[in-house]
Amino acid sequence: MRAWRHDPTSGIAYLASPDRFMKAILQLLGLGFVIMMVTSCGMPRVTKERNITYGEVGGEKLLLDAFYPQPKKPALRPAVIWVHGGGWSAGNKDAFAKGARALAQQGYVCFSINYRLVSNGRNCWPAQLDDVQRAVRWVRANAERFGIDPKRIGAIGHSAGGHLVTCLGTRETRDNSDAALAPYSSRVACVVDMSGPVDLVNQENPSVNQVVYNLLGGTTAGRPEAARDASPLYYVDAKSAPFLILHGQLDELVHPHQAERLDAALRAAGIESRLLMFKDEGHVLTKKENTDRMIRETLEFMKNHLAP
Repeated sequence: MRAWRHDPTSGIAYLASPDRFMKAILQLLGLGFVIMMVTSCGMPRVTKERNITYGEVGGEKLLLDAFYPQPKKPALRPAVIWVHGGGWSAGNKDAFAKGARALAQQGYVCFSINYRLVSNGRNCWPAQLDDVQRAVRWVRANAERFGIDPKRIGAIGHSAGGHLVTCLGTRETRDNSDAALAPYSSRVACVVDMSGPVDLVNQENPSVNQVVYNLLGGTTAGRPEAARDASPLYYVDAKSAPFLILHGQLDELVHPHQAERLDAALRAAGIESRLLMFKDEGHVLTKKENTDRMIRETLEFMKNHLAP
């Protein structure tokens, strides 16, 4: 069996040759450049606030970067939260900095967030869920500061980040013990899920068993309740947010059945879902025509549901 590896800078988890891995890195880091080429002409200036603390757990600060267009307008703006991938154990908020800045040029206030990473048996599930849910609630609590409409907050994530934003669109707050954030919902208004696993009970790829083991703190058989709790597919209901699901048919890490099952579950619940399955792509899009389509569809989806 090939070893699972992570690149700590880009946050990409991979089971591929070095050449293919480098393409994946370039694709992820280049995503923002591509969006900026499409959208930057005549767009407003963007201000970035870096390393804002949105919470603290066990002495570890939870940080995010904020990107917002200038000048501020009287009308409230929509917001988008970006969540990086990396097998829940690698990566950071810098992975989506360029994409967040570019989307801010379109009139959105964007937040690229860190969350606790699994490491040597620490920060197992549901630490990541609690953190991303806290980030959404923190944004709502600080809506006035950033000129945000708290009812119009979307989320974008890739791989493990896709899994986490799917949780944001399908379930309510798990830990509501913080009195300061108790009044605020953690559910987002729409979700863009890029290559995210949604069913860890039946994740369909034995090669990722170790990664799932690390997240859960045990096997899916040994920790069935945790595996189900970490599977947003089982939380889909009539209250779920609208979804845009992007997945590669050749994905070696997250089986395309995961995307298909999520799409089917959302539709069965009466929720809007659009699945774009790229037949010639893997875990990360590498072809320009597919990347261009992904950008167009994402911008249209965000516009339809958040209306900047």
